[in-house]
Amino acid sequence: MTLAVVVCTAIGTLMVGLVGGFLIGRRTGTPATPPSPSGATVADLVQRVMLSSHNGVVLLDRMGDVVLANPPAVELGLVQGSCPDVRAAKAAEQVRNTGEVVHVDLSPLDHGARSGRGPTAVLGEVRPLGDGYTVIDASDESDAVRLEATRRDFVANVSHELKTPVGAMALLAEAVLDAADDPHEVHRFGTKILSEANRLGTLVTELIALSRLQGAERLPELATVEVDKVVGEALNRCRLAAESANIRITLDPPSGLLLNGDATLLVTALSNLLDNAVCYSRPGSPVSVSRRLVDGFVEVAVTDRGLGIAAEHQERVFERFFRIDQARSRSTGGTGLGLAIVKHVAANHGGAVTLWSKPGTGSTFTLRIPAHPKAAAPDASQDAVRALSTPEYVGGSP
Repeated sequence: MTLAVVVCTAIGTLMVGLVGGFLIGRRTGTPATPPSPSGATVADLVQRVMLSSHNGVVLLDRMGDVVLANPPAVELGLVQGSCPDVRAAKAAEQVRNTGEVVHVDLSPLDHGARSGRGPTAVLGEVRPLGDGYTVIDASDESDAVRLEATRRDFVANVSHELKTPVGAMALLAEAVLDAADDPHEVHRFGTKILSEANRLGTLVTELIALSRLQGAERLPELATVEVDKVVGEALNRCRLAAESANIRITLDPPSGLLLNGDATLLVTALSNLLDNAVCYSRPGSPVSVSRRLVDGFVEVAVTDRGLGIAAEHQERVFERFFRIDQARSRSTGGTGLGLAIVKHVAANHGGAVTLWSKPGTGSTFTLRIPAHPKAAAPDASQDAVRALSTPEYVGGSP
């Protein structure tokens, strides 16, 4: 039974009590009728239902004046002072004249100028209660609207990103056919087709990985993971790219730290951070990786001396397909999904990824994951210790 039905059932006998009950700005009041020996009166229960509702509920009389409103109604802007929202008042008048339910958009008109994450989409329903009384029942649909907007953007972005390599491969295939008698041109265009195919494969792989991570609950089965091994595997993955760019990657001494997690996902996340650092660093500049234990969290930081990220872009770099420099991203083969994957891997492990950056100076991305109760690995392999006992470098010159 909905709240409106409860109010409708009780309205005939409780109107006097309701008027004297919970009014705008009053959370408690003297019951209109004395409590019965068996407990609360119906007026008390109706009032409690009003107070406990997550929706904004406003009761209007035949003159369109507010008789009763709960706190969410004030928070959603259905009532301002002692007057109902103009749009709600017009809808209530229409309901009184026709006797039919009216749906109305009560979203704040000034939400663009507001600060913070207040309600941006409020949808209401105005229903008749008889004898000229109406009830406005409204809910905050901001999260649903934002989710739908995100879904639309995601579909549009995926379509665009997939269309680019597919279109390029089609054009290159035509060029190969036209140059069938020229082995040099066939080889040149064939190499480009392979590059676009690899890019398409990477994009699809990252989309699948992101779809599995996004919205998932924390990982149900966690294993004990050695942080040093995760770092070593991530370095192996980006070794070729670092050498090609003449980027020197240095490591701090071995940490012996442990955490609970999925080693494969953690290696993927750290590899993405390293790939970004290499791609957006100047040739010959250094990239460093450090590990430490801070307040129960293992922090793995990747620092570069690259281009840096302006303050207005720092909150958006973890969005899917967001690129600061579209041209440079395409030249480096980036998909725009790497940092989004890092964010979701961290979240699924109960951690987070943070960013410090300054244009012209460089950036530091820090992956923070809850540490294992045993902070140090007692049985770390001697080979791993020897391999990481001195600052290691990958690519460039030590």
